[in-house]
Amino acid sequence: MRNFLFPSPLFVVAFAALPVLGCGGGDEDSADGIGGSGIVLSTGGFRATGGTSATGGRSGTGGTSTAGGTMGTGGGGSTDLFSFFVTSLEAMQELSGSDDGFGGDLRFGEATGLAGADKICQTIAANEGFGSKTWRAFLSSSTEDAIDRVGSGPWYDRLGRLIADDVQGLLEERPDGDSAAVNDLPNEKGVQEHTLDSSIDDHDTLTGSDERGRFAGGETTCSDWTSISGGRPMAGHSWPGGPSRNWMSAHNMSGCAPGVNLSQQMGGGRPGGSTASGCVGCEGGYGGIYCFALTP
Repeated sequence: MRNFLFPSPLFVVAFAALPVLGCGGGDEDSADGIGGSGIVLSTGGFRATGGTSATGGRSGTGGTSTAGGTMGTGGGGSTDLFSFFVTSLEAMQELSGSDDGFGGDLRFGEATGLAGADKICQTIAANEGFGSKTWRAFLSSSTEDAIDRVGSGPWYDRLGRLIADDVQGLLEERPDGDSAAVNDLPNEKGVQEHTLDSSIDDHDTLTGSDERGRFAGGETTCSDWTSISGGRPMAGHSWPGGPSRNWMSAHNMSGCAPGVNLSQQMGGGRPGGSTASGCVGCEGGYGGIYCFALTP
């Protein structure tokens, strides 16, 4: 009988380029050099065009992801101090069921936008092993101010770094905690993507608030976080950039529609020079929100 030698299987990984999910840069952020060349799908994860990638998702300082799991200092249940995060793009996509995220409608099955946003924070925290804490979204509405929703502090990121000792410490251009944390506020895994790769432009974070954490007035909350049309929601900058460094009140977004734009291009606008607007992520973001755990 003849013996046959079989070659080892050849595994082919295909990279599929996704279309631009968001819009181009807007007027307020033109000084940031923001554009919109979209997101590229890698093996199981995302990276901004010209940004970072990993085989199980985007990775970064303290965070994770290789072969579909979590690892490193930002791993699940790593610190009892954990009480602050910015919702990641991946989490917002997963919970919304859309590559474009939620946009300005954050109800997430609840009666009001604030209740839904709190549920978003609580769900993401629970998925990371911190569901026993009570989490609140840092969002203002016409009836409630963000600064009154998040407790008294102190608050720490996933790596145990201080964000702020108390409410007064939040009322600064940047929170008065550890500079390594507050100059690039991290997501639920402790990842600071702009620090990891400065080409990533994702700092616009929804707040609906002025520089004191109060309702910014007018149509700055997407009808109290229940609408994806009309209005120009107020956003803060999770990392400093452009004319404003303020973490809770940097500028109005161009609209309330869902949308993602993570790519930075000098001069703003989309490839080809077009200018688009109307979404929560058009000028460099994806409609992320800040989440705080209530502390004694």
